[in-house]
Amino acid sequence: MSNKTGDVAVSELSVDLAALRTDLARLSDTIAVLMRGQADAAGVAVKGAVGDARDQLSRAAIHAQDRAFGVAADLERRVERNPLTAVLIAAGIGMALGMMSKSRG
Repeated sequence: MSNKTGDVAVSELSVDLAALRTDLARLSDTIAVLMRGQADAAGVAVKGAVGDARDQLSRAAIHAQDRAFGVAADLERRVERNPLTAVLIAAGIGMALGMMSKSRG
């Protein structure tokens, strides 16, 4: 009789192991689906952040360009109002650069 109970126990253990393998396979599939979902969500978030950064950089570049044009226009108006001063300043800067670039021998 002990032989039959041993066979029954082995049979039950085999069934339990098969069920455990099936459960582990399902768990593995579920985890894979969750990970893919998380990866997709992270990809969408990164794309959104890159798009926002690109927009901010574009706005900053436009703002810097507008300021540069404004400064250039202001400088042009000042030169037109005071041409003699502008010429003297340019001559002074040119003389200073010429003296600095002169070789010392």
